[in-house]
Amino acid sequence: MNSESNTDAGPASRAPLRVLLIEDSPLIRRSLVEAIDASGLLQVAAYADSADQAIALLSDEAFDAVIVDLQLKQGSGVPVLAYLQREGMVESIFAAVLTNHALPAYRERCEQYGVRHFYDKSFEFDRVIDALHEYASTR
Repeated sequence: MNSESNTDAGPASRAPLRVLLIEDSPLIRRSLVEAIDASGLLQVAAYADSADQAIALLSDEAFDAVIVDLQLKQGSGVPVLAYLQREGMVESIFAAVLTNHALPAYRERCEQYGVRHFYDKSFEFDRVIDALHEYASTR
Protein backbone atom coordinates (compact mmCIF):
# COMPACT_ATOMS: atom_id res chain seq x y z
CA MET A 1 0.00 0.00 0.00
CA ASN A 2 1.28 3.41 -0.88
CA SER A 3 -0.19 6.85 -0.40
CA GLU A 4 1.20 10.22 -1.34
CA SER A 5 -0.27 13.64 -0.82
CA ASN A 6 -0.15 16.30 -3.50
CA THR A 7 1.36 19.57 -2.36
CA ASP A 8 2.74 20.81 -5.67
CA ALA A 9 -0.33 22.65 -6.94
CA GLY A 10 0.09 26.38 -6.76
CA PRO A 11 -2.75 28.88 -6.41
CA ALA A 12 -2.90 29.49 -10.17
CA SER A 13 -3.15 25.81 -11.09
CA ARG A 14 -5.77 23.23 -10.33
CA ALA A 15 -4.57 20.20 -8.39
CA PRO A 16 -4.60 16.96 -10.38
CA LEU A 17 -7.45 14.57 -9.71
CA ARG A 18 -6.45 11.90 -7.21
CA VAL A 19 -6.53 8.32 -8.49
CA LEU A 20 -6.50 5.14 -6.41
CA LEU A 21 -5.05 2.24 -8.36
CA ILE A 22 -5.90 -1.30 -7.24
CA GLU A 23 -3.51 -3.54 -9.15
CA ASP A 24 -1.26 -6.34 -7.91
CA SER A 25 1.11 -6.57 -10.89
CA PRO A 26 4.08 -4.21 -10.44
CA LEU A 27 4.66 -4.08 -14.21
CA ILE A 28 1.07 -3.15 -15.05
CA ARG A 29 0.90 -0.76 -12.09
CA ARG A 30 4.04 1.05 -13.31
CA SER A 31 2.60 1.35 -16.85
CA LEU A 32 -0.68 2.71 -15.49
CA VAL A 33 1.05 5.23 -13.22
CA GLU A 34 3.12 6.57 -16.13
CA ALA A 35 0.09 6.83 -18.43
CA ILE A 36 -2.19 8.37 -15.80
CA ASP A 37 0.33 10.92 -14.49
CA ALA A 38 1.47 11.99 -18.00
CA SER A 39 -1.15 14.69 -18.66
CA GLY A 40 -0.84 16.53 -15.35
CA LEU A 41 -4.65 16.36 -14.97
CA LEU A 42 -4.44 13.17 -12.94
CA GLN A 43 -2.14 11.75 -10.30
CA VAL A 44 -1.96 8.23 -8.88
CA ALA A 45 -2.16 9.30 -5.26
CA ALA A 46 -2.15 5.77 -3.83
CA TYR A 47 -2.18 2.15 -4.82
CA ALA A 48 -3.16 -1.12 -3.21
CA ASP A 49 -2.66 -4.72 -4.19
CA SER A 50 -5.52 -6.17 -2.14
CA ALA A 51 -9.17 -5.32 -1.53
CA ASP A 52 -8.56 -4.83 2.21
CA GLN A 53 -5.80 -2.28 1.56
CA ALA A 54 -7.97 -0.48 -1.00
CA ILE A 55 -10.96 -0.27 1.31
CA ALA A 56 -8.75 1.04 4.13
CA LEU A 57 -7.43 3.77 1.83
CA LEU A 58 -10.93 4.65 0.59
CA SER A 59 -12.18 4.98 4.17
CA ASP A 60 -9.28 7.27 5.14
CA GLU A 61 -8.72 9.46 2.06
CA ALA A 62 -10.69 11.17 -0.70
CA PHE A 63 -10.13 10.06 -4.28
CA ASP A 64 -11.59 11.34 -7.53
CA ALA A 65 -11.12 8.09 -9.43
CA VAL A 66 -10.56 4.41 -8.74
CA ILE A 67 -9.27 1.75 -11.14
CA VAL A 68 -9.91 -1.80 -9.93
CA ASP A 69 -8.42 -5.07 -11.12
CA LEU A 70 -10.88 -7.91 -10.47
CA GLN A 71 -8.32 -10.68 -9.99
CA LEU A 72 -5.80 -9.92 -7.27
CA LYS A 73 -3.14 -12.15 -5.71
CA GLN A 74 -5.13 -12.08 -2.49
CA GLY A 75 -8.76 -12.37 -3.50
CA SER A 76 -10.83 -10.19 -5.75
CA GLY A 77 -11.53 -6.53 -6.43
CA VAL A 78 -15.28 -7.17 -6.10
CA PRO A 79 -15.37 -6.21 -2.37
CA VAL A 80 -13.99 -2.80 -3.41
CA LEU A 81 -16.85 -2.35 -5.89
CA ALA A 82 -19.34 -3.35 -3.20
CA TYR A 83 -17.76 -0.83 -0.81
CA LEU A 84 -17.94 1.96 -3.41
CA GLN A 85 -21.62 1.22 -3.99
CA ARG A 86 -22.49 0.85 -0.29
CA GLU A 87 -20.80 4.16 0.58
CA GLY A 88 -22.41 6.01 -2.35
CA MET A 89 -19.04 6.70 -3.95
CA VAL A 90 -19.76 4.98 -7.25
CA GLU A 91 -21.99 7.93 -8.23
CA SER A 92 -19.54 10.65 -7.22
CA ILE A 93 -16.19 9.38 -8.52
CA PHE A 94 -14.86 7.79 -11.69
CA ALA A 95 -14.86 4.03 -11.07
CA ALA A 96 -13.42 1.66 -13.64
CA VAL A 97 -12.58 -2.01 -13.82
CA LEU A 98 -9.48 -3.02 -15.79
CA THR A 99 -9.18 -6.80 -15.95
CA ASN A 100 -7.88 -9.77 -17.87
CA HIS A 101 -11.19 -11.48 -17.06
CA ALA A 102 -13.46 -9.43 -19.30
CA LEU A 103 -16.20 -12.00 -19.65
CA PRO A 104 -19.82 -10.84 -20.05
CA ALA A 105 -20.74 -12.30 -16.64
CA TYR A 106 -18.04 -10.18 -14.94
CA ARG A 107 -19.15 -7.08 -16.84
CA GLU A 108 -22.76 -7.63 -15.73
CA ARG A 109 -21.68 -8.13 -12.13
CA CYS A 110 -19.71 -4.88 -12.19
CA GLU A 111 -22.71 -3.06 -13.69
CA GLN A 112 -24.80 -4.34 -10.76
CA TYR A 113 -22.39 -2.43 -8.50
CA GLY A 114 -22.91 0.70 -10.59
CA VAL A 115 -19.59 0.58 -12.45
CA ARG A 116 -20.05 1.93 -15.98
CA HIS A 117 -16.43 1.64 -17.14
CA PHE A 118 -15.23 -1.91 -17.78
CA TYR A 119 -12.08 -2.60 -19.80
CA ASP A 120 -10.10 -5.63 -20.93
CA LYS A 121 -6.40 -5.20 -20.06
CA SER A 122 -5.29 -7.08 -23.16
CA PHE A 123 -7.23 -4.99 -25.68
CA GLU A 124 -8.48 -1.81 -24.00
CA PHE A 125 -5.60 -0.59 -21.82
CA ASP A 126 -5.51 2.76 -23.64
CA ARG A 127 -9.29 3.18 -23.45
CA VAL A 128 -9.31 3.34 -19.64
CA ILE A 129 -6.58 6.00 -19.79
CA ASP A 130 -8.54 7.96 -22.39
CA ALA A 131 -11.73 7.73 -20.31
CA LEU A 132 -9.88 8.95 -17.21
CA HIS A 133 -8.38 11.90 -19.07
CA GLU A 134 -11.79 12.78 -20.54
CA TYR A 135 -13.29 12.66 -17.03
CA ALA A 136 -10.50 14.86 -15.67
CA SER A 137 -10.82 17.43 -18.46
CA THR A 138 -14.54 17.89 -17.78
CA ARG A 139 -14.18 18.40 -14.04
